[in-house]
Amino acid sequence: MNKKGVNARVSPEGSLEILSRQEVNRLKDDGEGGLYRLFRQCALAVLNSGQHSDDSKAIMEAHRDFHIRLVPQPRGLKVELLHAPAAAFVDGTMIRGIREHLFSVLRDIVYAQSILDTRGDYDETQPEATTNLIFQILRHAKLLESNRQPDIVVCWGGHSISREEYRYSKEVGHQLGLRGLNICTGCGPGAMKGPMKGATIAHAKQRIEDGRYIGITEPGIIAAESPNPIVNELVIMPDIEKRLEAFVRSGHGIVVFPGGAGTAEEILYLLGVLLHPNNRDMPFPVIFTGLAENADYFAMIDAFIRDTLGEEACSLYQIIIDDPTRVAREMREGMEAVQQYRREHQDAYYFNWMLTIDPVFQRPFEPTHETMAALELNQDQPVHLLAANLRCAFSGIVAGNVKEQGIRQVEEKGPFQLTGDKTFLAPLEALLNAFVAQNRMKLPGAKYEPCYEIIDKPA
Repeated sequence: MNKKGVNARVSPEGSLEILSRQEVNRLKDDGEGGLYRLFRQCALAVLNSGQHSDDSKAIMEAHRDFHIRLVPQPRGLKVELLHAPAAAFVDGTMIRGIREHLFSVLRDIVYAQSILDTRGDYDETQPEATTNLIFQILRHAKLLESNRQPDIVVCWGGHSISREEYRYSKEVGHQLGLRGLNICTGCGPGAMKGPMKGATIAHAKQRIEDGRYIGITEPGIIAAESPNPIVNELVIMPDIEKRLEAFVRSGHGIVVFPGGAGTAEEILYLLGVLLHPNNRDMPFPVIFTGLAENADYFAMIDAFIRDTLGEEACSLYQIIIDDPTRVAREMREGMEAVQQYRREHQDAYYFNWMLTIDPVFQRPFEPTHETMAALELNQDQPVHLLAANLRCAFSGIVAGNVKEQGIRQVEEKGPFQLTGDKTFLAPLEALLNAFVAQNRMKLPGAKYEPCYEIIDKPA
């Protein structure tokens, strides 16, 4: 160890295929088309697990001396780390779970890029091609298990939550785990960690030895939400849109805890997908839940959805306040409905092929001042397009809050500007103001400077 961190060579842990020379070279190349910068950023996030920060730009700047490279060996390869965060090591040896996560990063970055490089027929404008790419990444990560009945509960919620909200999310996870259900989250802290922690205790009580704690992330967010140590299956998707689709394709039901802009983005994506006419009769249990003091929060979310997307969207979820046992029972019953539906329609338990996702939800949205200002935020459009545009608005706010590139753009050009009809923007602004007032935009103790401005469109 040196004063700037730890220097070490580590061998693969977990699932990792043998790499070709071309793949190794791509990870060495820091130039155009190279993957080194992406690999370094994601690797640093994994090694920084457990540290109290959600500012990816600050994390990268604090570890400017960190470097990572592949070292070919006769029987495989090793990863050499220079000035790595000391918290990832115990007595000079890397913590095993962190080592697994590190090689999951390497596996997914290389594999996704290899598919894109070698599949000349891949057309991102075709929904089937995007869904197949997601399937291949998940299959390669060994996330898809054909011998299991539906049992994966996706849990969404904020990384910046109170201690009481964290305990509640843990108790919900505990009740889910007692009923043999497994947990999938965005892999970070807060409401992403709590359900996993509760489920581990419940699985131990039920002597479930193969409990699954799945974390699905993407390069832009991983530095701000480093994988929590409970995650035992980590997957890095190429972008936020493919991450969201991976959640709804591989999960069998969703529980939503209180959160901020990122949670709102996930809710709008989910509702936009489920509002598609082809998905109308498909069972997909969705529950919003929190403590008694969160009742006003969910009333606010419900009112926002009602004001923007309408009554049909509100029929797609139920709100359960301060009752973890009921949440788990409803989700268990929902799983049985999902299993019956998949069996009747001969669809796979492990991947929801039948779910229709409009291309507008698959198309990557790159938040810039120009793309944010160009979003159509009015009700003169089909409801699924409105949900898609709202999702993009919240995605841009997440980028400005925690992603390195988004933070830099806001520093250089000022806040993103959102424009639209006043009657439509009023509920949006009220929701965002509530997130700020409730400290749901940044970790507790950090002063929040809004990365956005709401501007009424001239009549």
